[in-house]
Amino acid sequence: MKAIDVHVHPSTAAFDRKRLWGADIADYISRYYGVEYKVKTDEEMAQDFSELDLKAILIGWDTQSAGGNDTSNTNDEVARLIKKFPDVFIGGWAMIDPWKGKAAIKELERCVKELGLMGLKFQQALQAFCPNEHRFYPLYEKCVELKIPVSFHTGTTGAGAGMPGGGGIRLNYTRPIYIDDVAADFPELTIIMIHPAWPWYEEQIAVLLHKGNVYADLSGWAPKYFPEAIRKEVNGRLQDKFMYGSDYPEIPPKRWLQEFESGGYKPEVIEKVLYKNAQRILKLNV
Repeated sequence: MKAIDVHVHPSTAAFDRKRLWGADIADYISRYYGVEYKVKTDEEMAQDFSELDLKAILIGWDTQSAGGNDTSNTNDEVARLIKKFPDVFIGGWAMIDPWKGKAAIKELERCVKELGLMGLKFQQALQAFCPNEHRFYPLYEKCVELKIPVSFHTGTTGAGAGMPGGGGIRLNYTRPIYIDDVAADFPELTIIMIHPAWPWYEEQIAVLLHKGNVYADLSGWAPKYFPEAIRKEVNGRLQDKFMYGSDYPEIPPKRWLQEFESGGYKPEVIEKVLYKNAQRILKLNV
């Protein structure tokens, strides 16, 4: 095993971007990342990781309340892919619309107990919520009860980038400082901040330093574009806090790994970021 990719969006038909996000957002995000989305078979997607000797953690999708699109059954699809390719896909993040209230809590319990998913993931800009609002705290309480981690998108997003008004998507929801409140109120909860949180990466670093239960993945950015402050922390005092994530299919795993491994990081840091930190933080038995 070369690495564990903790942030992978399936590229199969059930996760077609136009269906999940709407045609306009899908077209603009394709331009933003400079990628052409291709719907792949189960086998093709699994091969993208197996040929690089990678293990991957898949992500569901649910932005129904804010986005209005059909995001049903994606958590079940993640569980199906894990069951079909257990040697490649070693876990899954359930994504659940927090505005669904009690139904969201029920879905989380189903995803963990029945589908076997290992954590809960949010994309606040697309789900249109602020994570430190107390109305959403019952979901975090359920995560503590189920002993699973929760991950939050931080920093800008390619979704809506370049559209008039950003497609109505608001970046303010993804500031790292809101995660600080959740971490303080739920010290037993393992929290992952997703992406180098540009333009608030110094805010992100402060939360990572201060809150022992908060970690981060490095997905969504090609490593050559990491802010210098993030690069320094990864290679220094916060080397035990960062995990590898690609944000596949937006960032090809091969490109991410090549840029990171040639980026001047210490050998022991590369080993930690690529798999050791994920094994410890997410309690992965792989």
